[in-house]
Amino acid sequence: MASSNYFFLTFFLALSFASINVGLAARHLQQLPQLPPLPTLPILPPIPNLPQPTMPTLPTTQPSLPRPGTLPPLPNMPTLPTTLPSLPRPGALPPLPNMPTLPTTLPSLPRPGALPPLPNMPTLPTLPTLPRATLPPLPSMPSIPTIPTAIPSIPSLSSPPPAPSSP
Repeated sequence: MASSNYFFLTFFLALSFASINVGLAARHLQQLPQLPPLPTLPILPPIPNLPQPTMPTLPTTQPSLPRPGTLPPLPNMPTLPTTLPSLPRPGALPPLPNMPTLPTTLPSLPRPGALPPLPNMPTLPTLPTLPRATLPPLPSMPSIPTIPTAIPSIPSLSSPPPAPSSP
């Protein structure tokens, strides 16, 4: 429903813009000065009569088609076998190969104490000590001025002072 409303609104806007342009063009044409008359064209000679070609006559009867009896007969469909071919008997198949036997015991692994000891790692040389560098202290930062948070009152805009009382 909303899309049809947008369609009608768009159509109305397009039509109104088109009519504005047409109205402005018509006003512009009415305000132009009078145009000079168009020149007259010379009279052309008449078209000569051309000879008419002779058209061949169309046949009035249709050619005869061969009769259905004169067509050669259709070839015969091959007959499908009604019995299934015989499959070999289960006894006629060769026997399946025998599966190899799997070992029932696991091979023994070496004991942890039977392994050779690991080689000793060489010791690394010690690094010489370097002198410590001392840096000068950082300069102190200047203090940042604080921004006032209270708005000062202006005497001319505040309420007038109270009138002095007379005794």
